[in-house]
Amino acid sequence: MPLRIERAAGTGFCRGVRRAIDIVERAAGDYGGVETLGAIVHNRPVLERLAGLGVSIADSVSEIKGKVVVTSAHGTSPQVEAEIRARGIEIIDTTCHFVRRAQTAARRLARAGCWVVIYGDADHPEVKGILGWAGDQGLATLDAKQVTRRRPLPRHLGVLSQTTQIPAYFNEFTKKLIDVAVSRDSELRIVDTFCHELRERQASARELADRVELMLVIGGHHSANAGRLAELCAKVTRTHLVETAGEIEAAWLKNRSAIGITSGASTAEETISEVIARLEALAHT
Repeated sequence: MPLRIERAAGTGFCRGVRRAIDIVERAAGDYGGVETLGAIVHNRPVLERLAGLGVSIADSVSEIKGKVVVTSAHGTSPQVEAEIRARGIEIIDTTCHFVRRAQTAARRLARAGCWVVIYGDADHPEVKGILGWAGDQGLATLDAKQVTRRRPLPRHLGVLSQTTQIPAYFNEFTKKLIDVAVSRDSELRIVDTFCHELRERQASARELADRVELMLVIGGHHSANAGRLAELCAKVTRTHLVETAGEIEAAWLKNRSAIGITSGASTAEETISEVIARLEALAHT
């Protein structure tokens, strides 16, 4: 039986990543090389290609050697931006517009007197940055109990999400907060800060996973959005997260007639093409 390979809608770079990469490539050309504060995106093949253009990574402000630095698509906090400028370093900002929207929401909630709760991975650079825009007036967590067990519960709560989280999980999280808040005379404000592109990508991948025997999610192993896609697809069919075509094992294709493909938001088109070529080659061996 011939192998059918079907690609979900919305693969490849999202608009925010495409914009960030375009900016850093231009900066590398203008300055003969440039530093980024942290990885511009969480995708090894993309970072390796950028390194070939003279893009290097500074893991902290203290490691920046030049007079220009590019901040990542994940954004950063105003405190870090102030630290960079205090050293006389120019900032080239590539923050994704959906992340910027979440940062603005966090600042607005904090200024309104809310204790800000960010549904997200507290160690992720995007989440750290968003919390900074709230003036560190709150916390980031994936566990509602870290909020509901607080004594006393803040009178005014503002809730938003890391842009790449799964909306259904956020809904369950907020329901738990609502159940507790209404019993303690607290006010709750909930703001939708999801990336609309990734929400559509998640829905497309989930729909495809329902009708194939194997899903391959192409993306960085440290990419939050690629990980969410793999998590969603794995609920309904066998799923593997791969960063490159070389990670695909021939045994995965045994007795498979339909394979679905999707990708994280920072996966290059050339990587997707290499994966498809690898699958086709294995299917004919």
